[in-house]
Amino acid sequence: MRTKRVIAQTKFETISVLRNGEQLLLSLILPLGMLIFLAKTPLLGALGLVPEGTDPLTDPLTVALPGALSLCLASTAFTGQAIATAFDRRYGVLRQLATTPLGANGLILGKLGAVITVVIIQFLLAFAIALGLGFDGPVNAFALILTTLLGTAALLSLGLLMAGTVRAEATLAGANLIWVLMAGVGGLVIAHPGEWGTVVGYLPSGALGDAMRAAVGGAGFDIKALIVLLVWGLLGTLAARRWFRFE
Repeated sequence: MRTKRVIAQTKFETISVLRNGEQLLLSLILPLGMLIFLAKTPLLGALGLVPEGTDPLTDPLTVALPGALSLCLASTAFTGQAIATAFDRRYGVLRQLATTPLGANGLILGKLGAVITVVIIQFLLAFAIALGLGFDGPVNAFALILTTLLGTAALLSLGLLMAGTVRAEATLAGANLIWVLMAGVGGLVIAHPGEWGTVVGYLPSGALGDAMRAAVGGAGFDIKALIVLLVWGLLGTLAARRWFRFE
């Protein structure tokens, strides 16, 4: 019976995301639009991120696709869930659900299931668009799955931590601002050289971007980035369990 309740909550959470226009804009339209923009414009070449040549590894899609996948995951696991959970908490929804047979753990599992479901949809669409644009770069499926799981755990736990400790309005502003920073200067979409690149490599956004670029386009594992994601996931989970408030 508990499994059925979690599945039902997962379905409810997933439908809520897919029916929300703002969530769709954040989770699908912006990341997929960025994928097309980076692939079809000379921006990456102008930034020196794609050298000229015929090697498939220099294809702009080998940079644009992992960046779009990372942005999709961050949009759903962190920003979207932080905002939705914060307002559920504000209106008393979390408190009521926590006292039902679903329980607090079932509620969290339902949110995790919804995130994974939406991320799968995002990834399928992103790969379909990339293949339609001519992507033929290497992909390490196991590294992609591991990166997705660790990235989801890290970002979702941090998103829930914010939602459970900060007021809803502050979460709305903060989560959107962090999303912009992760995409722009956080190493999520493109790798940053020099000392700044080293710094952001130890942040969840930079580690996710590095691991995703290694898995898609590089066809390998970035062990350091995966360890960083694992550590952030553990820290975020422990902190959320300690300080998350349902009301």
